[in-house]
Amino acid sequence: MESTGPTTADAATFTPGYRRYALGLLTAVYVFNFIDRQIVVILQESIKQDLGLMDWQLGLLSGFAFAVFYVTLGIPIAQWADRGNRRTIIALALAVWSAMTTLCGTVQVYWQLLLARIGVGVGEAGCSPPAHSIISDMYPPNERATALSVYNVGIYLGVFVGFLAGGWINQIFGWREAFLVVGLPGVLFAVIVRLTLKEPPRGMSEKLAKASDAPPLGDVFRLLWSRRSFRHLSIAAGLHAFVSYGVGGWMPSFLIRSHGLETGEVSNWLAPIAAVCGGFGAYFGGWITDRYGLRDLRWYVWIPATAILVSVPLQVLVYVQQDHVIALSIYTIPVLLGATYLGPMLALTHGLVAPRMRAVASSVLFFVLNLIGLGLGPWLTGILSDVLTVTEGTEGLRYALIVVTLVNLWCAVHYFAGARNLRADVAGAPK
Repeated sequence: MESTGPTTADAATFTPGYRRYALGLLTAVYVFNFIDRQIVVILQESIKQDLGLMDWQLGLLSGFAFAVFYVTLGIPIAQWADRGNRRTIIALALAVWSAMTTLCGTVQVYWQLLLARIGVGVGEAGCSPPAHSIISDMYPPNERATALSVYNVGIYLGVFVGFLAGGWINQIFGWREAFLVVGLPGVLFAVIVRLTLKEPPRGMSEKLAKASDAPPLGDVFRLLWSRRSFRHLSIAAGLHAFVSYGVGGWMPSFLIRSHGLETGEVSNWLAPIAAVCGGFGAYFGGWITDRYGLRDLRWYVWIPATAILVSVPLQVLVYVQQDHVIALSIYTIPVLLGATYLGPMLALTHGLVAPRMRAVASSVLFFVLNLIGLGLGPWLTGILSDVLTVTEGTEGLRYALIVVTLVNLWCAVHYFAGARNLRADVAGAPK
């Protein structure tokens, strides 16, 4: 069995119980990731009033300025992860982004907050690609989408904690105190990760005697680009995320502006919706695609594609409702359906490459997904809201969200196109 250094644990130490612990630990790291990433969303109306900002500036904070550093640094950090110790990278990244979140609570002007949010993006770039690689080394292909989907439940638990804690701390104490309270625990949790997470041998889940060496970065790019399925699926995932981040990033502001709710009330609604509906949707997406994917690999794509097509009319219905109880009750279904895609997309991406390419492959998928989704989704939604506010007043955001939701129709086209070459592309993957 290959060794990557003295910190690589022997495969025999990865008992089923330890694998569950490691997956739970990595999921907890992802919870911290999304607490710190998304807390600005629940705080942005208070930040806007305090610092006198426009919607496009708020979209920049939660979107493009964060994402451009997140996705750009994600690729070299992932290359480091394919060659070095992934546990250490994750622990260091967690400490950095948590410290930068704490720093957000000390700023006095917009440019300081913008720089601190960029710092959060720099730290978070070191989280998911090495975590994805570790999970794929611990779980075989027929269990991988489920395991990666369990990890992705951390997104919705993080949103739950960020919304609930951020909303109420903001309402009682202020937005700066909210950043301080959620940032500091992550620094301490980084120590637990460093001391208890083991580094698995590369290719362990495939029972490879020796995984191939990590290739040059350009080789990974060329391999992924040569796979027509990956080209379509990465664009589909990016457009899917564009709607998720564009809508999710502005849902609290929509409820405050169009329905007159306070941040605490918004938290009481959106936090459990994210945790229960989003978390279940993420897990279900991996479980159901692993189940049906044994019959035909294309089910990994068909299921998320069908889910978002069903969600489009329901989402539009949410934004035209005048009663917030009805609107949010309907909203639970699009949240569940929209969460089904990420585990299957990551599992398919890892199935297209060799074990020593997985972290970089994840980072390439995340580059497309987060540049389009996280980078442009909240920002362009904010710009569209500013434009429509000129004619529609406080309802400008309502109509902006309807327009953004329709992008999912374009997304579904790429999903179905990617399914055409999927089986041949996975069959030709290097070992």
